[in-house]
Amino acid sequence: MNIIVCIKQVPETTEVRINPETNTLIREGVKSIVNPFDMYAIEEAVRLKERFGGKITVITMGPPQAEAALKEAIAMGADEGILVCDRAFAGSDTWATSYTLAGAIKKLGAFDLILCGKQASDGDTAQVGPGIAAHMDIPQVTYVKKVEEATDKFMRVERMLEEGFERIETPLPALMTVVKEINEPRIPSLKGMMRAKSAKITTWGQKDLNLDPQNIGLCGSPTQVVKIFTPPQRTGGQVFQGEASEVAAKIVELIKDEVH
Repeated sequence: MNIIVCIKQVPETTEVRINPETNTLIREGVKSIVNPFDMYAIEEAVRLKERFGGKITVITMGPPQAEAALKEAIAMGADEGILVCDRAFAGSDTWATSYTLAGAIKKLGAFDLILCGKQASDGDTAQVGPGIAAHMDIPQVTYVKKVEEATDKFMRVERMLEEGFERIETPLPALMTVVKEINEPRIPSLKGMMRAKSAKITTWGQKDLNLDPQNIGLCGSPTQVVKIFTPPQRTGGQVFQGEASEVAAKIVELIKDEVH
């Protein structure tokens, strides 16, 4: 089974800084990690490879430092990593990002399955995985919590819903985004870490992918950040003391006053 996993390197901290000129995240000088949701996608790819054989290729789009994320995936069991890196890609929104990653996947050639984490912790949009599927015109299943059955022709999975799950069967090739309930990511072995250390990461830029310049980077992103501001700090509310029935009555009166 030929599996492609799309991952992202994200800031480890929640104290992010914004470039006031471009309204994009400042990543320089900030410690980064593999997006936590993507770790489950890597683990699931390794488990499928252990069951069916094949190859795992991990792709990320980002600055040169994102190579570390690919090596971590190789340490876990992936076979190779590809870094999509070019200044022309800077400032991409989810549409431009998914377009660029789809271009990289097309360059790779034939595949059976694309796996992504359900969303990135720094954006929380959950749009890139589905966007890749849309650009490539292949089936997609989101929020996958369990792979029930898989062959070289189809996969049957359980897709998480708010109140349960639904069982879906999809032909391959397809794209799936996974949730944390699907597995428990492994700790890389010493052998895996040694292999990752010496692994050669392939880097592709705009010229390698031959993408439409109008669809990449900040200029090719239909979503634009117009303004960024810090919301006012919350002030302390009223504190009520007494019996529960008395407190409830006071709250009801306050709500009535606000409504009227």
